[in-house]
Amino acid sequence: MANRAPIASRNLDISGNAPLPWSRVQDLLDGLIFLGTTFLATVRPDGRPHSAGIGAVWLDGDIYFTSGEGTRKSRNLVTNAACVISARLTTVDIVLEGEAVRVTDPATLRRAAARFREGGWPVQVEGDAVTAPYAAPSAGPPPWNVYRFSFHTAIANATAEPHGATRWRFGD
Repeated sequence: MANRAPIASRNLDISGNAPLPWSRVQDLLDGLIFLGTTFLATVRPDGRPHSAGIGAVWLDGDIYFTSGEGTRKSRNLVTNAACVISARLTTVDIVLEGEAVRVTDPATLRRAAARFREGGWPVQVEGDAVTAPYAAPSAGPPPWNVYRFSFHTAIANATAEPHGATRWRFGD
């Protein structure tokens, strides 16, 4: 898995805890296939927010998720790639700010589909999207587009010792 190196960090803890090391979050992400409870927040064309649960996998330092073309989240991403992913990991809650772009490259689609299969979802590449016998109701009907989410900011709140809260910024 690719390692990200933060270019800046800020301790957000108000209780006197030390800043969290990014390596704690990186290790949790690198150990995952499917992220835990995960939500994607996008922006509607009129500026109102939209949030939906997603199934997401960690692959080479980015998050990949699927969504049907007609869903609100996919329609929002067509007009504005900026979004936020929030996830509950085993000892850290994380909020990631970045952009999601649709993946159509056949080799990347195959790698993402393989990762979803590792996590137990029997997905197959079909054209420039994926299909499977089932998906979450919020995904819309198949085929599902695959999106790569790359983040530039991460905010973590530790839910187990050692506690703390930290924000990191990442460069290109």
